[in-house]
Amino acid sequence: MHKPKKNSEGQTRRDFIKNAAIASSFMIVPRHVLGGVGFIAPSDQLNLAAIGAGGKGASDIRNASVNGRERVAALCDVDFSGSAKASVERFPDAKRYADFREMLDKEKDIDAVTISTPDHVHGPAAKYAMERGKHVYVQKPMTHNIKEARMLTEMARSQKVVTQMGNQGGSNDLLKLVQKWVDEDKIGKIAKVEVWTNRPVWPQGGAFPKPNPSAKPDALNWDLWLGPSPEIPYTPELHPFSWRGWWNYGTGALGDVGCHLIDIPFRTLGLHYPTDAECSVGSVYSGMWTADYNPEGCPASSFISLNFAETAKSKSPVNMTWMDGGIRPAHPDIIPADHDIGGGGSANGVLIIGEKGIISTNINDSSPLMPKLYLNDGTQEFGPQTEENLEPEYGHQRKWVDACKAGFGSAEHKGLTSSFDYAGPMTETVLMGNLAIRSYMLRRENAKGQPEFYGRKKLLWDGDKLLITNFEEANQFVGRTYRQGWEM
Repeated sequence: MHKPKKNSEGQTRRDFIKNAAIASSFMIVPRHVLGGVGFIAPSDQLNLAAIGAGGKGASDIRNASVNGRERVAALCDVDFSGSAKASVERFPDAKRYADFREMLDKEKDIDAVTISTPDHVHGPAAKYAMERGKHVYVQKPMTHNIKEARMLTEMARSQKVVTQMGNQGGSNDLLKLVQKWVDEDKIGKIAKVEVWTNRPVWPQGGAFPKPNPSAKPDALNWDLWLGPSPEIPYTPELHPFSWRGWWNYGTGALGDVGCHLIDIPFRTLGLHYPTDAECSVGSVYSGMWTADYNPEGCPASSFISLNFAETAKSKSPVNMTWMDGGIRPAHPDIIPADHDIGGGGSANGVLIIGEKGIISTNINDSSPLMPKLYLNDGTQEFGPQTEENLEPEYGHQRKWVDACKAGFGSAEHKGLTSSFDYAGPMTETVLMGNLAIRSYMLRRENAKGQPEFYGRKKLLWDGDKLLITNFEEANQFVGRTYRQGWEM
């Protein structure tokens, strides 16, 4: 395990940053007098690195740099010829790597990393960084599977590193209005939550695409892109985005926006691990009578049901349903028929349903949250339908950087909205839906030689033990199998 470099007095650079921040409040001579207006001493800067520098990774590392306040020391990407070029142009002095393991082993002064890779690399990259004492910001979903989420949650505590998951809507101040309505018992006892999305908006539900090695970009390191997944020839439809719909790499519609949508009721109701999960999925028929069967990929649509124990905020056991693929719940009677439910066009949303009324919100990413309260007595209360964001993504990355500088256990750290202590259990809940889907698709031949789906049942979940207690074969989906050299 890498240990931070120490100076002649045995003090690490990271300790120096933290101690300098504390001591700065006692300085008699202001910093700007010593170094000019806007001057930031190198010792006051965090050394950042990006693992995944293109796509969402470009905005994550840009926002974490806080307009140049922090230093971006290194960029890691498997293909700098694509969208990662924007990060290279923005941070021309940053060293470039294809393999995050090489980068973290060579660049000893890196303090913190943003991880914005496809889902299947989140866990291995975060583990490798935290083992070396680096603070980590990991895009949603925090991990590819439930076991990885639990591992990283526990590791963040043991390594005493500051963490944040990239569900930036968790830092949206408008969530406080939804929380206020719940805490003030506006809608009374809550027993039902409905969540839905128009995702997938990428190819999903069909046969796995065919490889075409001749089409591989020269600059792409395909082996590193595959990471922990089985070795296969280059397949153009997987890179750079449509990997989301295939279990070896992505986590489907749930993984894409579940950490934004489910975050709202999970946070405001104080939910914990679900007690059970069951599902059904949409069938696609390319021929007569027999549905297509593509278990290596996520379905075109799904319906998930999760149950949770009573909390102090819900005052009742809660049933949460998830719908994707364009399926959405019925329009409640107390919401006027000409009002959208959730967000614009009712495409994505959350309904928190109580005995006295309903809270409706949009997706909780960088879209307007659009909180609305409808009570059975006809009372209506609306939050702002547009948002004026003073910082990119509600300051989600900047707050993480400030917490890194303040240190593990600081007020800034405890104030983060999606540190792994929260994001881990919430991610596990999101990924329980995918576990249910994969169990639902288990198939074998029966005695008559006909296909039999034998996992289509309610799955009972012991969250503390990471165990499906009534169907052993479903437990294979709690974790995953790793390619040699990428084990966790």
